[in-house]
Amino acid sequence: MKTTVVHIGDKKIGGDNPILVQSMTKTDTRDVSSTVNQILQLEEVGCELVRVAVPDMEAAEALSKIKKQIHIPLIADIHFDPRLAIESLRQGVDKLRLNPSNIQDTEWIKRIALAAKERNVPIRVGANLGSFIERPEAPVKALVQSALNEIDLLESVDFNNIVVSIKTSDVLLTIQANEEIAKQIHYPIHLGITEAGPIETSLIKSSAGIGYLLMEGIGNTIRYSITGNPINEVKAGFSLLKSL
Repeated sequence: MKTTVVHIGDKKIGGDNPILVQSMTKTDTRDVSSTVNQILQLEEVGCELVRVAVPDMEAAEALSKIKKQIHIPLIADIHFDPRLAIESLRQGVDKLRLNPSNIQDTEWIKRIALAAKERNVPIRVGANLGSFIERPEAPVKALVQSALNEIDLLESVDFNNIVVSIKTSDVLLTIQANEEIAKQIHYPIHLGITEAGPIETSLIKSSAGIGYLLMEGIGNTIRYSITGNPINEVKAGFSLLKSL
């Protein structure tokens, strides 16, 4: 699947660029030294993109301090408070992971998109089965439509610097939803299986789901979700890519 190219700091995904392996810190982002230390450890095993949780303003304000001490692009993970997205952009993050379905207010989403556009910062949007109050009767259709709605909202303010992700803890459902969304978009796709669990379970579920989709030519960046040390996520990602 040929997609547009998205720049994340000094890295690129999509188009003919190689698939990048990313991870997420397990530290408290407000603890700058611990977070930096974990990111440096991730860098040592080859991590190419790193995401940190931004649960409050103190965490958002720590981002610039973290960014100055690391060497790979920094992604801010925003869920409910749109003000944290704006502050993260001010702090110089290289990408936003946004969950529009958790923010609800479309005017805030548009404001974030315009602020990101001004700074040339991409936004990753997407759908997760856990975001639905009740499990939909046709989950694949619901997941794909949810992602398309979020894309439409960003495009309505002429924002096209987009990465898309549809994840669930169900391997087959994740495969089916990504196959369907890939037919309808031209943006890069982030692959993963959510809540994959401890390493033994995650290695099987994530390798099956991510590996299958990559073999179909779908996916531009990957993350294994493994309980515990995130170094295992990076090692697993590279092992999968080498095996393919």
